[in-house]
Amino acid sequence: MTAFLRKRWFLIGLFILIPLGMVIGASVPPERLQILSSKTAGVLGRIVVAVVLFLMSVTLDNKKLRDALRSPGPVIWATLVNFVCIPLMAIPLMRFQQTEDFAVGLMISASVPCTMAAASVWTRKASGNDAVSLLVTIITNGACFLITPVWLRWGIGGAVELDIVDMMERLIVTALIPICLGQLFRANQAVKNFADQAKTQLGVIAQACILLLIFWASLKGGPHLAGNHSATPSAAAVGTVWASCIGLHLLAMMIVLQGSVLFRFAREDAAATAFAGSQKTLPIGIAIATDLLADRGLPFAVFPILMFHASQLFLDTLVIDRLKAWVESSPAADHDARGNDTTSGSDS
Repeated sequence: MTAFLRKRWFLIGLFILIPLGMVIGASVPPERLQILSSKTAGVLGRIVVAVVLFLMSVTLDNKKLRDALRSPGPVIWATLVNFVCIPLMAIPLMRFQQTEDFAVGLMISASVPCTMAAASVWTRKASGNDAVSLLVTIITNGACFLITPVWLRWGIGGAVELDIVDMMERLIVTALIPICLGQLFRANQAVKNFADQAKTQLGVIAQACILLLIFWASLKGGPHLAGNHSATPSAAAVGTVWASCIGLHLLAMMIVLQGSVLFRFAREDAAATAFAGSQKTLPIGIAIATDLLADRGLPFAVFPILMFHASQLFLDTLVIDRLKAWVESSPAADHDARGNDTTSGSDS
């Protein structure tokens, strides 16, 4: 039982915190939830994401980052699937949604960039090349202020006004600076040694931070359930949009993996593309649905974003072990294990 809990604690956390957050958010009076202003909460959320990315970066061997830049094929392929294939597949699925909220929320989910932290955490747990996933994170989040509005305008059918300067500033502070700082700190030999020795523990902290973000998003979504009983979507509508979210994620993962095999990428790179090419970020999606589109009167648009994020984390946790076994069974991995000391990064 202890071994099961140690291995599946994140999944258990998902099952507990998502419904708990929604129940609390729906049952507690809104004024009691306003412990923090929305601005302060947003800042704290970005700080949590920045901490996760710093932890991922400081434990990342910079040689892997240089190698990924020298051979950018996996990064380019994962970026194309994440930012082109998924939105294209989402557009026809919007027609099957039974409420406008869910159609808009599904398109938002498909149009936002790669996850800021989870893709790298999952890649590392699968013994993949986390340098590839980090680069995909940087590229897609850095370009989202241009690409995401285009997809939303095409998919939703109306102009979506985004504060481009503000989004650029937030992404630089939240993603780019923490990653650069992590690599800068790692240049110190003492920090490097500590990070390598504590890689597993730091990975657990990163996952715990992700759970915190998910709980907070669920808590924010709960009041919509309490305040819109007459407009609450039917079970069929919920099932349709949730199936659409799962289908988009799994199909994207299949496409990116099959392409990686076809292009003959190294298995550790292919594992990274599987997560970076199919996962979508939560904070930007929540911001668009709850803040930037607040005046559209679509209170349930946030739920497909939560569904997509929770589903991808649950499903990807189930495939980690198989991907890890596949990566570590490759001749290149066997050679690396014999010729180099890689134990510090294989189990985190």
